[in-house]
Amino acid sequence: MNAGPLAGKRILVTRPGGQAAGLSALIRGAGGEALEAPAIEIRALADPEAFYALADRLESFDIAVFVSRNAVRKAMELLQARRGAKPWPARLRLATVGSGSRDELEARGFSGVIAPQGQADSEALLALPEFADVAGKRVVIFRGEGGRTLLGETLRARGALVEHAACYRRTLPEAGGALLALAWAGGAVAAVTVSSGEGLANLLEMLGEEGARRLAQAVFFVPHPRIAEEAARRGLGRTIVAGPGDAEMAAALVAYFGGAR
Repeated sequence: MNAGPLAGKRILVTRPGGQAAGLSALIRGAGGEALEAPAIEIRALADPEAFYALADRLESFDIAVFVSRNAVRKAMELLQARRGAKPWPARLRLATVGSGSRDELEARGFSGVIAPQGQADSEALLALPEFADVAGKRVVIFRGEGGRTLLGETLRARGALVEHAACYRRTLPEAGGALLALAWAGGAVAAVTVSSGEGLANLLEMLGEEGARRLAQAVFFVPHPRIAEEAARRGLGRTIVAGPGDAEMAAALVAYFGGAR
């Protein structure tokens, strides 16, 4: 029988495929049962030509911003495919919205990455002194298709010349509904971890009419107050803002179910 602060707790992890292992391991290490059911599927671009055209003139930019780990991984794959061994432009500074994507860049050999401490979002990045005076600077934002517009709009308002470089697509997982059905088949789910507003919307769509009933008793753990607000707007129950990283999410789960609530 499992022991630990999460013993007896079945916890749904909805991170995209290939990104849930770290959090799931921490949950199991604390005695819980991690149920992986991605709420978002990360897919390659249907047509990368627009990205390749931008990659051909990467040297023209002053700052490259990556909005997530996915943006780092997918952009670097595409840049490698297009540019081969051609080095990263020496004058092109790198920035990202949080520590996770900064770690991803540093693991690839980059240094001096601009990133906020603590809060991981566009607002925190925009508050850094490096983005206070960007008039005339050329900025490329690597992201998925669509997404929030705050970062680009704010930089343009500050005088920057901004271009977006979509490097992946986010879609509804094809097997998502079946995985969710399996998750609840073994009993009640005590907690649900959600990494984005889009993931929350997809989760509710995949659960369908059963969603409200199944989620009624679960506690939601989210990385940002904005997602907690979205959960409240949709009438979901108790929501805990944990933070963006796996360690922060696991710590919040342990604190809540270990009695510190």
